[in-house]
Amino acid sequence: MTEDLSPAERYAAARKRAAEQATALAPFRDLYDFALDDFQIEACRALEAGEGVLVAAPTGSGKTIVGEFAVHLALEQGRKCFYTTPIKALSNQKYNDLVSRYGAEQVGLLTGDNSVNGDAPVIVMTTEVLRNMLYAGSQALRGLGYVVMDEVHYLSDRFRGAVWEEVIIHLPDSVTLVSLSATVSNAEEFGDWLDTVRGDTRVIVSEDRPVPLWQHVLAGRKMYDLFEEKGDRKEVNPDLVRMARMENSRPSSSRDRRRNGRPKREADRERERRQRARIFTPSRPEVVDRLDAQGLLPAITFIFSRAGCQAAVQQCLAAGLRLNSPAERGRVREIVEDRTADIPAQDLHVLGYFEWLEGLERGVAAHHAGMLPTFKEVVEELFVRGLVKAVFATETLALGINMPARSVVLEKLVKWNGEQHADITPGEYTQLTGRAGRRGIDVEGHAVVLWQRGMDPGALAGLAGARTYPLRSSFKPSYNMAVNLVAQFGRHRSRELLETSFAQFQADRSVVGISRQVQRNEEGLEGYRASMTCHLGDFDEYARLRRALKDRENELARQGAAQRRAQAAAALEKLKTGDVIHVPTGRFAGLALVLDPGTTPGRTPGSRRGFDHHDGPRPLVLTAQRQVKRLAAMDFPVPVEPLERMRVPKSFNPRSPQSRRDLASALRTKAGHHEPQRHRRKRSAAADDEEIARLREELRHHPCHGCDEREDHARWAERYHRLRRDTRQLERRIEGRTNTVARTFDRVYGLLSALDYLYGDQVTEDGRRLARLYGELDLLASECLREGVWEGLPPAELAACVSALVYEARASDDALAPPLPGGRAKHALGEMVRIWGRLDALEEEHGVSAAEGVGQREPDLGFAWAAYQWADGHGLDAVLREADMPAGDFVRWCKQIIDVLGQLAAAAPEGGTVGKNARRAIDAMRRGVVAYTSVG
Repeated sequence: MTEDLSPAERYAAARKRAAEQATALAPFRDLYDFALDDFQIEACRALEAGEGVLVAAPTGSGKTIVGEFAVHLALEQGRKCFYTTPIKALSNQKYNDLVSRYGAEQVGLLTGDNSVNGDAPVIVMTTEVLRNMLYAGSQALRGLGYVVMDEVHYLSDRFRGAVWEEVIIHLPDSVTLVSLSATVSNAEEFGDWLDTVRGDTRVIVSEDRPVPLWQHVLAGRKMYDLFEEKGDRKEVNPDLVRMARMENSRPSSSRDRRRNGRPKREADRERERRQRARIFTPSRPEVVDRLDAQGLLPAITFIFSRAGCQAAVQQCLAAGLRLNSPAERGRVREIVEDRTADIPAQDLHVLGYFEWLEGLERGVAAHHAGMLPTFKEVVEELFVRGLVKAVFATETLALGINMPARSVVLEKLVKWNGEQHADITPGEYTQLTGRAGRRGIDVEGHAVVLWQRGMDPGALAGLAGARTYPLRSSFKPSYNMAVNLVAQFGRHRSRELLETSFAQFQADRSVVGISRQVQRNEEGLEGYRASMTCHLGDFDEYARLRRALKDRENELARQGAAQRRAQAAAALEKLKTGDVIHVPTGRFAGLALVLDPGTTPGRTPGSRRGFDHHDGPRPLVLTAQRQVKRLAAMDFPVPVEPLERMRVPKSFNPRSPQSRRDLASALRTKAGHHEPQRHRRKRSAAADDEEIARLREELRHHPCHGCDEREDHARWAERYHRLRRDTRQLERRIEGRTNTVARTFDRVYGLLSALDYLYGDQVTEDGRRLARLYGELDLLASECLREGVWEGLPPAELAACVSALVYEARASDDALAPPLPGGRAKHALGEMVRIWGRLDALEEEHGVSAAEGVGQREPDLGFAWAAYQWADGHGLDAVLREADMPAGDFVRWCKQIIDVLGQLAAAAPEGGTVGKNARRAIDAMRRGVVAYTSVG
C-alpha cells in the first residue's frame, strides 16, 4: 500500500511509473488483459534497449508476446518487422492473430502458397521465404528493423534446419533478431553464438510453466498420480511400482508358497485376482469418458499413427460418445459449412466429409498430416472455441500450432522413428505434454499416460522429470547455397561466412577440451624428455632404434604365426574320414579319429556346424576318451598329419555310448603305439633377418648403449613415446573437427566448378540458374534444364517429371514399382534417373555425401502418375483411389510441385518451352482442393 511508504519511497515509485509510461512497453502492456511475466518484461526491455534476444521457455508460456512486442516496436518506429515461422499452418495462424490486432492493411502473408499484402510493414512468412529474399537481394528488405524467428529450435531439423542458420548469418547487421525457442538445455551456448554473429544478444531462460502440470497414469478405471510428495522430494507413486511388480510376476496358484512355506489362503488369492483385474489398458472411448467425468476435457490424445487417429474417432462414434450439446452441434455445423463452402461438392464424399462432420458434431476429431489442410484448420478452430473436446493427433500437432488443452494423453511411450520403434525422448515428452494447461483458462494442466503391460514407472518418472533437450546444428552447405554465396561474396569470403555457422561454433567448442588435453600432454612430454636425457648421447635416437627393433621382431612373429595358421588350415583341409590324428593342444588333446572332416559348408550329421568360411574346417572327431567333439582351428596351432587310417563303421551312431566305447577301444588299439607328434622347433626368422641384424649392430655401437642408467632412461623414453602417440591422435581429432563446414563447402565448390557452374569467384550463366532453384534436388533440376530433358513436354507430363524432385515415399509405403505416365514423360523420367546416376558418381569422386545432407538423393517416381492425372484434369476420386493416398498428403505434394514449377518458370532458359509449360502446369494443378487454402 502506498500509504505505508515514506515520502521518499512514494516519490521514487512515482518517478519509476512516469519513466515506464515514457517507454513503448507501457502502452503495449495495456493491449493485454493479463499481467506479463517477469521473463517477458525482461525480454521486451532488452529489445527496446536495442539488444537482440533469445527467449527459451516451455510450450504455452507465452514467449510469442516478445515477438509481438517486436511488431509493436517496428510500427511505432516506422520500420518493418518480419515474423517467420517453420510451417505454413503456423504462419496462417499468426497472420490471423496480427490482423485481428493491427488490421489487415498493416499485416501481410508470404508462405509460397499465399501472397497477401506483400508491401505491408508487418509480414508473416515461412523461414524459407525469408532465406530466398536474402539471396535474391529483395527490395522488401529495405527498412527492415526486426525479424522474429519463432520456434528457432527447428534448426536441429536435419532436413530443414540449415535455413534458420542461413537467415541468422545473412541478415543485415541493422536488423534486431528475436529468437523464440522451446526450453533447450544449451540455450546459453546458442546465445553465445548469436552474440558472436549478431552482436549484443540477451539470453532469457524460463523453466516455469504458467500453468502447473500434473503427471498421471490411467490404469483400468483409476487415475494414479505419477509422483508422491515426500517432504521436499518427489518419489514415484509406490502403488504404481507395486502394480508393475504384480503384473510382471507369475499369477498365483494353489502351489504358490509364502516365504514361510505355508500355502496362500483362498482369500489372498482372490484379492490378488481382483487386483490384477483392475490393471488393464482402457479403450479410447473409456479414456475420453473418464476424462470427461473428472472434468479434464478438452484433451489431446497423441497416437503415433495416422491410421490409429482415424480409428480412434470411429471407435468413439461406435461407442455412442457425445460430448457436445444440441446447441453446440448446430454451431459446429454452421462453422464447418462456412469454412468448407469453396470445396467442390463432388469432392466431399471422397474426402470423407460426412464422417468427419459427424465426429465434429459429437465433439471428437483426428488431426494429422494426412488430412486435408482445410479439415485440420477447422479442427484447430473448433478445438480452440471449445466445440471439439477430444482430439486424436500425431506428434506433428506439437510443432507450434496454438492448440492447448486441459489434458494431454499419451497412449504409448514408443513410436516409429522411420527406421525402428524407439522410446520417445525426454525432449519429445516435454514437447507433447507441454500442450496441457490453457493459460488464463485452466488452474492446472494434466499429462496422462495410459498403462501398458511392461510399463516401468521409474522410467516414466525419468521422462517426466527431464524437461530439456540440447539444440544441435544440422547445417550443411548445399549447392544452391554455394552458388548464392559465391555470387554475393566470392569464394574466400563465403568460406569465412560458413565458418561462423552454429555447426562450426559447436564443433570448435568441442575442440576446446581436446586442445587443453594436448597442452597438458605437451607439458608432460617436456618432463619425460628431461628425465630420459643421457650424458653419453641422444637417448631419443637410441630409443627409436630399440623401438624399431621391437617392431620388426613383432612383425616377424606375426608373419610366422600367420604362416603357421595357414599351414595348419591347409593340413586340416586334407583330412579325410577315418584319419587317425593327434590333437596337439586344448581340452581334447591326444589321439582322435576323424568322423567328418568338416570341409563342406553347412550342416553335417551329428553336428551343429560344419565348414565356416571364416574359421576354416572344423573336423568332427571321436577322442580316445569316447567323446565326440567338433574341433576348431585354435585346437591346431601347428599342422596335423594322419598317423593311421581306420574304417568308420556305417552303423556307428555318435549318440550311442556303446558305439563310442567300441570305436574308441579300436582307436586305442590301432594307434596306441604312436608317440605324440613332436614338432621340431624351426630356426627363428629373426635370426636370419638382415634388418634385425643391422638394428642390433647400430644399438651395440650407439653411445647410450654403455650408460649405467640405460634401462631407467628407457622407461622414461617409453612413457614419452606413448604420450606423444596419444597426443598426435588428439591433434588428428582436432584437425578433423575444425573447419568442417568450410571443408564441405570446398568439396561442393569443386564439384560445381567441374560442372561449370562456378569459375573462380564468378558464377556462370548455368550457376545463376541454379541460384534460383531451391530444393533437395536443386542440382538435378538444374542439370535437367541444362540438358533440355523437359523441353517439349506438355504441362501434365512436366508436372509428372517435377514430382520426382519433391516426392519421397513414406517408409511404410508399398515398394512395388509405381505406374508411370506414357509418352515423352516416361522417357524424361528415365533421363532424370540417368542424370542422377552421373551426379551420384561425381559426388562420390568429390567426397560429397548425401548421408551428410549435402548430396542428391535418388529421384522418387512414386507420385508421377498421380501428378500427371491431376494436371490432366482427372477427378479427385479417381486420382486418390489410384494413388492410394490420404487427401492431405496428396494436397501437400501437389503444392510442393507447384512451388518447384514456379521456380522452373523463373529459371528456365528463354526461348524454350519449359517456362511457358511450367506456368500452364501450375494453372492445371491449382484447382479443386489443391487451390483452396483458408486464410482469414
